[in-house]
Amino acid sequence: MKRSVVTIFCIATMTSSLAASNGPDSRRARYCAPVADTVTSQAAGAKAAFVRSYEHGQDEGSLPAGLASTAFVYDNALAVIALVACGNVSSATTIGNALSLAVRKDRTFTDGRVRNAYRPGPVGQGAPALPGWWDAKQNIWAEDPAQDGSSTGNVAWAALALLTLHQATKQESFLADAERLIDWVIANVSSGNGFRGGFHGYDPQQVKLLWISTEHNVDVYAAATWLFRLTSEQKYADAASQARRFLERAFDGDHFLLGTKPDGSLNDGGMLALDVQLWPWMAIPDAPAQWRSALKFAATHLAVEGGFDFNGDRDGLWVEGTAQASLAYRIAGDPGRSAQLLTTLEADRTPSGLLNATRAARVSTGLSIDPTKTEADFFYFRRPHLGATAWAALAATAWNPFTGRKVD
Repeated sequence: MKRSVVTIFCIATMTSSLAASNGPDSRRARYCAPVADTVTSQAAGAKAAFVRSYEHGQDEGSLPAGLASTAFVYDNALAVIALVACGNVSSATTIGNALSLAVRKDRTFTDGRVRNAYRPGPVGQGAPALPGWWDAKQNIWAEDPAQDGSSTGNVAWAALALLTLHQATKQESFLADAERLIDWVIANVSSGNGFRGGFHGYDPQQVKLLWISTEHNVDVYAAATWLFRLTSEQKYADAASQARRFLERAFDGDHFLLGTKPDGSLNDGGMLALDVQLWPWMAIPDAPAQWRSALKFAATHLAVEGGFDFNGDRDGLWVEGTAQASLAYRIAGDPGRSAQLLTTLEADRTPSGLLNATRAARVSTGLSIDPTKTEADFFYFRRPHLGATAWAALAATAWNPFTGRKVD
């Protein structure tokens, strides 16, 4: 009899411990800690630093040259927001300080833009260094023209990160730098009917990207709306209104189109992307109810076993996007599905705690690395990824990065 009682007690204790290990607090710790640890290790005590976006995969000895010295602004902006959501404002500020320096100082331009990527590690008082590597075959210092460029969406995400930090710290310089970023967007990429893609190429002459991205306009809407709420300046209300009008145009019955071609015509409906189905209604609380049908569309057309693919070819699970979907389901009022998706991502954890970008060896996007071309050569690989882990932290903390608020 005693033996049975002891056995039952042990089973109950183990069950309770397992439940606790998978509970919300544990999930938050598991996704928040790796992001913070990465900042600590790469900042090396500096007050301002960028964080490398990727680490080499399990089967790689090192990263490709084009990624080894690269801290993408999008990933770093996500890390800032995730760290604030996790309650680690100090680590978030380290990256935020680097973003602010990048807004104020550039090796070529003085108009307040940020580049798509910077060199990881501590940032001094001069213009932050851009990524690059020594190409021994050509005997030159090489850079990536896409990394040197300025994507409208990345500029807006940097603004969202600085606005999140301003909200957390009340430091006015973060607000001023966010304003400068969106002022750059308004002055340089507005078409009057949506915000164009940005600029691409090497300094000092860069190519203007004439196509319009649905995702970029979500980002601009969110940052401009936030700025209008804080400043009451009409230019930000006008920018948000322009972006929202484009999103209304891009909604096609039950899903969102990718955007437009350079001539202004809408993209082919067969070109799908998961984030485009989720972000518009995540970012706009008063969006039309039918916009949320895009979540069901994604579940029908983009789902794979355990989560979601980037696009409609379903060639593998995209970890970052699956984390985005977890947060989207939370916002949509389905916490069960949200938790289920987040739990599946445990399979993608690496020894460092960062999540791999993909579960398969490679996942296609249908997009081009060079935004001036149409060759579909942009892939995600199974490598530890700062951005994917930051999105998982946002899902675990139920934090909406577009509004700066926890989900009710």
